[in-house]
Amino acid sequence: MIRYPNGKSYQPIQQIGTKKRISGESSYSNRGMTLEADLNETNQYYLVNGIAVIHKKPTPVQIVNVDYPKRSAAVIKEAYFKQSSTTDYNGVYKGRYIDFEAKETKSMTSFPLKNFHDHQIEHMKQVEKQGGICFVIISAFGSVYYLPASDLFFFWERQQQNGRKSISKDELMEAGHLMTLGYSPRIDYIKVVETLHFSDESAQQLRSKKV
Repeated sequence: MIRYPNGKSYQPIQQIGTKKRISGESSYSNRGMTLEADLNETNQYYLVNGIAVIHKKPTPVQIVNVDYPKRSAAVIKEAYFKQSSTTDYNGVYKGRYIDFEAKETKSMTSFPLKNFHDHQIEHMKQVEKQGGICFVIISAFGSVYYLPASDLFFFWERQQQNGRKSISKDELMEAGHLMTLGYSPRIDYIKVVETLHFSDESAQQLRSKKV
């Protein structure tokens, strides 16, 4: 049996038959896929097509009970998922380090900041300090948003100063970048990365070539 840090047992997600995606689909809820599954398929698309190399970081597991029915075999009877010390995904795109967290909420009015931990915020700040591209992908209000880490830091520090303990729906819609859901890739977050971090650089390179 594998357990989470809070002691609850881990129940594998039952895979629902893949649904054909309809062009123009606007709601992310009730799509038969989890955010993690969609991101994993997106990353596989990036890898196969030579766009980017992004992987999900493995969750560390602490084994507490092992049975040895045979000398040549060991059976794990009980284990716990350790709390992740960093973020969910990392990799590289056009020579730049990419690091991001993926979060979901069922609330239809706000995104609770309790979904993050101090050590994750600190990790993201360190990544940005070193010139990496850091952000959060949030599934909320029936849509998926790309929220730059710098904006997350603002909301986090506001909370630390006894302010609001969540990001309101209006705030997320204003600060975040709404991502249109597609078939392949499913969640094209690299498109937002390109717009935010490479558009000006590309334009500058073109101007320098003309000089």
